[in-house]
Formats: sequence, C-alpha cells, structure tokens
Amino acid sequence: MKELKIGELTARLPIIQGGMGVAISLSGLASAVANQGGIGVISAVGIGMTEPDYIKNFRNANKRALVKEIQKARILSPDGILGVNLMIALSDYDDLLKIALDEEIDIVFIGAGLPLKMPKNIPTSTLINTKTKIFPKVSSARAIKLIFSYWANNYNRIPDGVAIEGPMAGGHLGFKRKDLDEPFQELSEIIKESVEVLKPFEDKFNEKIPVIAAGGIYTGKDIYHIMNAGADGVKMGTRFVTTYECDADEKFKEAYINAEKDDIVIIDSPVGLPGRVIRNSFVDDIMRGVQKPVKCPWKCLKTCNYKEVSFCIAQTLFNAAQGKMKEGFAFAGTNGYLAKKIYTVKEVFNQIISEYLIEKQLVETINQ
Repeated sequence: MKELKIGELTARLPIIQGGMGVAISLSGLASAVANQGGIGVISAVGIGMTEPDYIKNFRNANKRALVKEIQKARILSPDGILGVNLMIALSDYDDLLKIALDEEIDIVFIGAGLPLKMPKNIPTSTLINTKTKIFPKVSSARAIKLIFSYWANNYNRIPDGVAIEGPMAGGHLGFKRKDLDEPFQELSEIIKESVEVLKPFEDKFNEKIPVIAAGGIYTGKDIYHIMNAGADGVKMGTRFVTTYECDADEKFKEAYINAEKDDIVIIDSPVGLPGRVIRNSFVDDIMRGVQKPVKCPWKCLKTCNYKEVSFCIAQTLFNAAQGKMKEGFAFAGTNGYLAKKIYTVKEVFNQIISEYLIEKQLVETINQ
C-alpha cells in the first residue's frame, strides 16, 4: 500500500480508523491504530459521559474528557498520527473544536453539517495558521464544491482534505432514507465525481487534496478497488470494533460477532437522520414506535427536540458502549456481520495488508 500524505504528515499506511461514539473509539483504539502506521481517531461525541459528573456538568465534562483522551493517546502513541472526530450538530461543537486545535491534534474530521463559517471563539487567523489538518466529512461532490468554494473565497485557503462517506456506512448517514435503498450510488462513483470537483482547487492552490473513502470498506480487497477509483486513503470504523483495543465493552463487540447479514438495518434516529445499526430487542422496540424513557440533562445535539423523541440517542449509545445492550444498540456498517472473532489491532492490520496484496496480485495476473 502507498503512504498517505497530508501536507507535511505522512501515514505509513493509508488507513484511518473511523471516529465512533459514544465512547467506542477513545485513546485506547486510536493510539493502537496510530502505532501500526495508520491514523487513529478519537470520537468527541458525548465523550464527557465517561466522566462521573456528566449529568450535572455535561459541557465541562465533555471538554475535560476530550483533553484527557487526547493527552492519553499522545502518551500511548508519541510518534503516531492522531485525529478527533467532531459533529457540527453538537451543541458544544465550538468548544470541542477549540480544544482540538489548542491541543494541536494532527487532524480534525468534521461531519453532521457543512463547516463553512468558523465558530466565533476561533479567530480566522487561527484557522489559517493552525498545524491541525481539517477534513470535512461529506456524502457528495456537491457538498465538497460548496465547502471548498466558501473557504477559498472567504479564507483564501481550503480544507486540507476531505472524507467521503458512502451509503454503506454505519452510524448516522448523510443521505435521505430513500437514497439508502438498493440500488444506491456506489461509493466509487462518488469518489470519481469528487476527484473531478477538487481538481480546480488543487490547481489554484497548487497542492494535493487527499480524498478519503469511507462506508462499507471492510477488507484489503475493498481498499485496493476504492483506491483504484481515485481515493488516496480509506476510513474504516466497523473493522476495528472487534479488537481488544477498542474502548467499548466486550458485549458491544459480541453484538457484531453474533450478527447475521439481515441483522444490519436502518432506523430513524431522533436527530433527524437515518442510522445503520445491528438489530436487537431495543431496535425492535423503537422500530415498533415504543416510547423509551427520556431524561435530558443537557441538550447535547442542536437538532434534537428532546421533549418529543422516542428515545435519547446519546444515552442509548453510551449504554451500548458499557455493554448494556438491552438498553441500547450498536451502530455498524453494512459489513458488520463479517466479524466473527476479536483480534488485536496489529492482527487486523496484517489481515488487511494481506487481503490487499492478494487482490493486487490477482488483478495484475488477470491483466497480463
């Protein structure tokens, strides 16, 4: 596999671990991935729920926990490349982005909204001069053009790269429900469209813009083909859940291991987006419209009308991360059912590299 270059940063392998919340990818998983030559990512979503006082002091708990996890990851992987995953939809997105920049995290991935205007607590000069690489997470070439045009016109700079999540991803999805019914647009087609949209910006600013593909990428074979479609790297979340280093409880990982293909379903999330999950009794309940208890200590998502939702998405996800699967569920990509054993992160990397090389050799042999 070729290296992944992002400005002056170079990842030995073009593999970015997806940021998974709540409390699925923290310093443990992120540092393990970074130590293998990939890019490890801490999810800032609901990160303060790991703090004992989060119910009474949610905003400060989030800030405190994010600083802790970044610093712990740095200790565990002093030479690795580390990132933070953020959602614009978070009520404290501004605070968490500032912390990521202040802590000089290597990369910030920003999704659940278009990162156009910067938060008021972050001066434009900080945005222009920061060493932290900023990657919007989008689902279409159209969104890329909008973001990059805005940055070019208003900041005289562009994002350092872009992560494109296709319709096979896990978690909250940037597509309308009808666009997730097969046949849907292939990720490879979105990548090709995005590469074309980015060319004028690369020419204008005289720099290479890395394109990261995500959603449904599980094997080295998948990586080989999506990179041949134009991606410079991949972002994989689901594949790293069933590792010893993943920060989630063992019962959360077992949900993947015990899942069959038909257990991966799409639900309507309280935040107004579809989400792909592993079906269980909790999912069956909410799909039937059963009202779950909702106690909102703090409105963590801007788009959530907590007085009308059928369940609290943050508490549900945190319950699952703690292994309370009767009170929560696991987000997963379409290939989540392929996991049948828990491995170390190093073993997963070895498997992925082997799968990639086998597919590469097979294709080259066929083309001879």
